[in-house]
Amino acid sequence: MSGTRPLSRAYKGKKPRRTRQKSPRRGLRQVWIVRLALVSFAIVLSLFAWAVIARELAPSSNTSLKRFDTIIVLGAPATEDGNPSPVQLARVTEGVQEYERGVAPRLVLTGGPDENLPVEAEVMARVAKAQGIPESAIFLEGKALDTIQNGCYSFRIMQSHGWHSAEVISNANHLPRAGLIFNDLPIEWRTHAAPLMEPESKLEAGHAVALETLKTLRFLLWARRTERCVQ
Repeated sequence: MSGTRPLSRAYKGKKPRRTRQKSPRRGLRQVWIVRLALVSFAIVLSLFAWAVIARELAPSSNTSLKRFDTIIVLGAPATEDGNPSPVQLARVTEGVQEYERGVAPRLVLTGGPDENLPVEAEVMARVAKAQGIPESAIFLEGKALDTIQNGCYSFRIMQSHGWHSAEVISNANHLPRAGLIFNDLPIEWRTHAAPLMEPESKLEAGHAVALETLKTLRFLLWARRTERCVQ
C-alpha cells in the first residue's frame, strides 16, 4: 500500500465547492447607485444653501421713506375657535402700534381662509378695532392664500386708491421671503418685524426657519415665475 490516506465514504463522489463570484454588471450597478445618491445629495444641499443665502441677502426695503401711505399686515391662521393665534395677534398689534406712531394713516389686513378656519383678515380686523383703530382706517383683503397673493392683492387695493408706499409687517423669520416678493412690486416699501407674543423654544425657532427656507426655495425655483402678480 502507498502512504496516501484513503478517502472517507462521505467525501467519495463529492464535487469540490465553487466560490460564487460577484457579477461585474451587478457591481457596476451598485457603484452607479452610490454615485447617483451622492449627486442627488449634493444638488439638494446646493439648493438649500441657495435659499439660505437668498434669505440672508433679501432686501428689507427699497426706499428711505419714514412715512407711508399704508401699513400692510400679512396674515397668519387663526385658531379653530375663530380667535387670533399668537402669531396673528403679534402682527396686528405691531401694525396698530405703527399706526399710532404715525407711520401710516391706515392698515391693509391681508389673509384669506385657511382650510376650515375663519378668514384671516376678518379676525385681524376685529383685533385692530378692539385696539382702537377706526373702521375707516381698516381695509380688508380676504382672498390671499399665500404670501405672493398677500402682496399682489394688497397692491391692487393700493392701486385702486392711488397709494404708492407701504410698510409690510410680519414676524421676523417670514420677512426675508416677503422682502423678495414685495421687491417685485412697483411700490416703495420696507419691512418691519413684529415681536413674538410668546417665547419660542430653540426647536420651534429652528423648525420655523427651516420651513421658511423651504418656502423660499420654492419661490426661487417655481413660484417667482409661475405665480407672478398680474397688475
